[in-house]
Parts: sequence; structure tokens; C-alpha cells
Amino acid sequence: AEDLFSKHGFYGVTIREVAREAGVDTALVHYYFGAKRELFDAVFLRRAEVWNSERVDAINRYAEKMGEAMTLEGVLEAFLRPPFEWSLKGGPGWKHYAALVAQTNASPTFGGETMARYFDPAIRRLIELIAQVLPGSREVDLYWAYHNLSGALTLTLGETGRLDRLSNGLCRSGDLETAGDYMVRFAAAGFRAVCGSSDVRPA
Repeated sequence: AEDLFSKHGFYGVTIREVAREAGVDTALVHYYFGAKRELFDAVFLRRAEVWNSERVDAINRYAEKMGEAMTLEGVLEAFLRPPFEWSLKGGPGWKHYAALVAQTNASPTFGGETMARYFDPAIRRLIELIAQVLPGSREVDLYWAYHNLSGALTLTLGETGRLDRLSNGLCRSGDLETAGDYMVRFAAAGFRAVCGSSDVRPA
């Protein structure tokens, strides 16, 4: 199911197709998961729990170790590294999941509700720590800065190949080690720029 959802999206997959790929009867899928949305939620939750647990543990360990010496880059590195590592080393299932999260985060129908349900507690903890290393930041600026990071993160983990073509092969979207390093630097600069000024200028 995860592979199918990641390739075709929620609306492009039927329970019958999921059952066929799993080699089971459609009734069995309905028995264990109910409707398609319940199956999708079960697929989404399974790896979200791993991502969230590792990210929250990582930033909490970093905060405990560094105390007042925490840096913005350090907090972001601790939070961002786990999903990159899983996608790099966790096998095809984690690649499929990263693509699924990217699709869901961009979905105007149920993406916001789904992402909020599974990821908001971890993200709120991240924002708490960023507020500590950027004292005086306005709450509205912190949330807008994270909103931009969220889109960049899920697009990058989706490995769409867009960057490969845009850069004529100079960069590879599958080079997640490099992408992670750039993400930390880019996000840190963005948070500082947004949270260091209340002057918002239209494009």
C-alpha cells in the first residue's frame, strides 16, 4: 500500500489494487483496515512514529547537552538529520514514505489535517527550542519560517529529479547527504532573516 500511495497518491489507489499487490482478498484488507482512508492513516502513522520519536529525542538530547550554548544550526541539524538518514539507509520503504509525505504535505484536500495530526507535536517542540536560541522572536515569524522549511524539506525528501534537470546534472536530488547539509544552512539563514526583522515586504 505504501508503494502505491507514494506513486499514485491517495485518490489514485483503490483497495482492490492494494489487495492485489499484497496477494490477499479485498475483504481481508477491509476487515483489518476498514475504508481506504483508515488504511492510508495506518500506512502514514507507522513510519511517522519513528520519525517523530527520533527527531524529538535528538533535539532534546542536544538541548540537554548544550544548554545555553545551543546554536540554531545545532538544533536544526538534530531535527532534520533523522529523516534524511532513514531515506539514505532505510531501504525502499523509507523512500516510498518520503515521497508519500511530500505528496500529502502538498495536498489541499486533506494534507493539512493529516500533517497536523501526525507531526505537530514534534514540530512544536522544535519551535520551542528555536525560540530559545533566537530570543525575542515573534511567534508569527517562527511559524512562517517553519512553514517554508516544511515545504523545502518534504520536496527535497521526495527526490523528484527536478533539481537534476534544472542544474543540468550539476546537482542530484538523490544526493541526500549534500541536501541535508544545505538544508541546515538554508533553514538557519531563513530563520535568522525572518525572525530578526518584523518588516515583511511583498515580492
